[in-house]
Amino acid sequence: MKKITILFAFLLATNFIISCADGKASTKVNKQNLDTAKTRDAEIKQGVASISFDKKEYDFGTVNEGEIVETVFKVTNSGTTDLVITNATGSCGCTVPVWPKAPIKPGKTGDIAVKFNTSGKPNRQMKTVTLTANTESGREVLTLRGSVTPKAK
Repeated sequence: MKKITILFAFLLATNFIISCADGKASTKVNKQNLDTAKTRDAEIKQGVASISFDKKEYDFGTVNEGEIVETVFKVTNSGTTDLVITNATGSCGCTVPVWPKAPIKPGKTGDIAVKFNTSGKPNRQMKTVTLTANTESGREVLTLRGSVTPKAK
C-alpha cells in the first residue's frame, strides 16, 4: 500500500512538471492588457495628483434640528497630473456629498458640495466626508461640525 501511494505521488508530480514545461505561456498573454499597463505606468511616472482645499473643516455653528446645513469645499489640483476623485462617502446617511466626476486638470479647481440633514441629530455633531482620489495618501477627510438645538417635545 505504501509503494502504491509513493508511485501515485511520483506520477502526479511528474505530470505536474511536464504540464508546466509546455512553453506556450506567451500565447496566453493579452496584448491589449500589456498596452493598458504601459499607458498606466507612464501616467504613474508623471507623478501623483496633489490636492489642496480652501478649508478642510466647516463649523456650521448652532442650528435647529430639522434644518439642512449646506457647504461647499473648493478643491484645487496642485499636482502635475489630473486629479481624479473616484468616491466621496459621508460618515452617515445624513451627510451627502456631491463631487466632480470628471478629472480636475493641474491648477484647476472643483467644488465638493455637502449637505447635512440635522433631523434626529440633536446636540453636538461632527460628520466627515471621506474622499478617495489618486493622491499620494489616496484618502482625504473633510469635516463638518456644530451644534443642533433639539426640537421641543
